Amino acid sequence: MSGIDRKIILDPRSSLIVRHLPNTLQVQRLLRREGRAHVFNDRETLEQVTQAIIANGEQTGIEDEDDDYERYGLYFPEAIGYIIRVDGSQTPLYYGEIKIVKATGEYHAIPRTNPRRTS
Repeated sequence: MSGIDRKIILDPRSSLIVRHLPNTLQVQRLLRREGRAHVFNDRETLEQVTQAIIANGEQTGIEDEDDDYERYGLYFPEAIGYIIRVDGSQTPLYYGEIKIVKATGEYHAIPRTNPRRTS
């Protein structure tokens, strides 16, 4: 089965959204702290990717009782974002993921290189 077939709600913490958008203070902080950040091309791309994953995404990873999250993802034919590094270099990203808190149904989207495998 593909897509997310239950009610989910956007995580109200805006910091989870802006940390994946270019030219934000949160991205600058990630660059200083971690040396890189995964960002969407822009807010419109984030919203398009989110809707596509909700409609057609595949659940990734192995469910584990100790894992508090569900993850759904989808590959895209064109780059949806990029990894930006502190030196200014960039790597295009073609995979989007929605991470859902199991207990609350709150989610946020993340551009990635590939599916994150759990357990």
